[in-house]
Amino acid sequence: MSLRHEELKPKIRKIYQDNRSLYGARKVWKQANREGTHVGRDQVATLMAAQGLVGVVRGQKKRTTIPDETAPRPSDLVERNFTAAAPDCLWVADLTYVSTWSGFCYVAFIIDAFSRFIVGWKVSTSLSTEVALDALEMAIWARRGDLSGLVHHSDSKNRYAGCLA
Repeated sequence: MSLRHEELKPKIRKIYQDNRSLYGARKVWKQANREGTHVGRDQVATLMAAQGLVGVVRGQKKRTTIPDETAPRPSDLVERNFTAAAPDCLWVADLTYVSTWSGFCYVAFIIDAFSRFIVGWKVSTSLSTEVALDALEMAIWARRGDLSGLVHHSDSKNRYAGCLA
């Protein structure tokens, strides 16, 4: 490390410790600059990481799916190629969550890869397989056409993983 880095390390550690070891790189950087130590934000992050200093993260990381690693996985029929030659040839599905004031909402949606149009969706306050299946049923109902050549792709970590051909 450079001489400048060796000079900055104790200053950064002091700011971190003076703030009950809660500050992350952004807040340590702002405080250092307020105190007259002109340093870049990325440099502060690098020096904090080198010293093992980590700020506190508020809230909890929400885990939407817990995949069963032993379960058989359908093959990837699209091989990560999400382009389609015509409508209703390839549908791509996903499941995510949205934080609201009253908790989490879970959203399942299906997109037609040709038009990038959402053809089916479902929102629920509870995470269950039915959320994903309701989105798929909505898409099938909305299209009402011949879906015999359709490939339905979803991520392998998804609650309704796989491809339906």
